[in-house]
Amino acid sequence: MPPVTPPTPTPHHGGESYRLTVPSTDHAPRLAREFVASLLDVSGYAPLVDDARLCVSELVTNAHRHTRTRQIRVEAVVNRKQATVYVCDSNPWALPAPGEAGPGAVQEGGQGLRLVESLARAWGLTIYGGCSPAYKAVWFTLARRGGAGAVA
Repeated sequence: MPPVTPPTPTPHHGGESYRLTVPSTDHAPRLAREFVASLLDVSGYAPLVDDARLCVSELVTNAHRHTRTRQIRVEAVVNRKQATVYVCDSNPWALPAPGEAGPGAVQEGGQGLRLVESLARAWGLTIYGGCSPAYKAVWFTLARRGGAGAVA
């Protein structure tokens, strides 16, 4: 399958926004990786591609495995200093949590979020929909070396 080509950019918070929606299947992480890698490569963020692949793969895998969402949306916002990637699903109550760190940790899951935490400038989650939450976005921000861009 050929790499996913990023769609035409639209203005978004001082940068460009790109969006991909995929069905929640075993193929979703690979599609998201290729989308984000292609986008960052053509946007001048080639040094961050490997970190972005790992981070988006982890977040999309979590959305696929731990929610009952039918679709997963990946949105990337890129400006001159940083790139922020959002992974959205329709289950605002299935919240991710990093696993226990250290040699005595027994928990099997959650270690991927520790990886995201170690690679990203920042990461977090946002729940949308007010009193009746409709979806959540788990996000991470990567920045150019020496860049002092604001966190998402």
